[in-house]
Amino acid sequence: MEIGLIALILTIVLFALLAAGVWVSIALICVALTAMVLGSPVSPGDVLVTTIWGASNSYELASLPMFIWMGEILFRNKLSEAMFAGLAPWLGRLPGRLLHVNIWGCGIFAAVSGSSSATTATIGKMTLPELAKRNYDEKLSIGTLAGSGTLGLLIPPSIILIVYGAATDQSIARLFIAGIAPGLLLLLLFTSYVVIQSKIKKVKSESLVNTELTVAEEYTFKEKVAALNKLLPIVFLIGGLIGSIYVGIASPTEAAAVGVILSLFITKIKGTLSTQSFIESIMAATSTSCMIIFILAGAAFLTSAMGFTGIPRELANWIGQLQLSPVVLLGVLTVFFIILGCFLDGISVVVLTTSIILPIIESVGINPIWFGIYLVVVVEMSQITPPVGFNLFVIQSLTDKNILTIAGYAFPFFLLMLFAVVLMCIFPQIVLWLPDQMNNY
Repeated sequence: MEIGLIALILTIVLFALLAAGVWVSIALICVALTAMVLGSPVSPGDVLVTTIWGASNSYELASLPMFIWMGEILFRNKLSEAMFAGLAPWLGRLPGRLLHVNIWGCGIFAAVSGSSSATTATIGKMTLPELAKRNYDEKLSIGTLAGSGTLGLLIPPSIILIVYGAATDQSIARLFIAGIAPGLLLLLLFTSYVVIQSKIKKVKSESLVNTELTVAEEYTFKEKVAALNKLLPIVFLIGGLIGSIYVGIASPTEAAAVGVILSLFITKIKGTLSTQSFIESIMAATSTSCMIIFILAGAAFLTSAMGFTGIPRELANWIGQLQLSPVVLLGVLTVFFIILGCFLDGISVVVLTTSIILPIIESVGINPIWFGIYLVVVVEMSQITPPVGFNLFVIQSLTDKNILTIAGYAFPFFLLMLFAVVLMCIFPQIVLWLPDQMNNY
């Protein structure tokens, strides 16, 4: 059977299964089996067993459940409340005032959760009611949360970067470090946008000056310094995680175990750790980890099956014959990933595409570490695009707003992420400078 016809059949089968609500992992396995039957004389069962075992039995993936567990521990132990109280006195003087707690709170929590949905839910539960009490602009309150919540995918430790590293055999440590500067760039872009919008709209909260957390003028310098104590545990945790990886003391897998121990220690010292929250965190982390690893196993089988059919090779040859410049190729891929992200979650986008796209990327001289960060930023954009924008669903559960309304509030931040992608393309050292300084990994 011709390769073009096989590719068409596989595409139809994949979208039919996804549209029918079949689990992504099962859909990937079914498509891979179809590919093996149509395009290869090799026994599908043998390939299925070996590839799924090989994908699951990975040392690098051991960090995945640990980071997820760490985020679940912190999610259930009121870390966000302390973080809000610690940030509010310092960010109150900026135009937009407590709206910046949304942005920087998400940025900080992203550095210890690794999950976009967990970051959005945790910070949103704390900040949205407080901002509503103070009569802040609803569009900016929800928009900043939607945009900043996506940083859980980028700022290390990032679950999706672990998935990308495992799927492409790239250094997870370098990917983690490469995500720091783009994450800070997005935080600064979001902050600048809020400052400009607040100047234009004159967003103020003076009418509610008697509430518990008010504008910065009501805090003395001594009180501000005292508020920093609430941030010390999370700064300690972030420093332990990222610092140990950067200086080469620990691998990402070892740092994940350190992160779990530190998070348990911090929550125990704070007195918020209980037997119930401990058990709930383990069960939630187990459920999420199994789902992701099952998807990765299905994607590994699909990757092998695609290799047997020859579709990736032919696709790479076809794109090579088009002689697209790296800039044009990235433009086409950006549109492709945004559209794909409208219907699939970020992890599924990564595992479905990397095996086919990466050889094409490398053939035009694009650094795979840079491409991993680029891909995650584009996937972040898809988290706030309907109909399947996961952050939109999380915020809808917090606000009961129509999902299209929330998407409209988040659209300016979608454009800011697109601008960040352009800056990364023009100045690739935004991504590559820090990992280039690493000698250990």
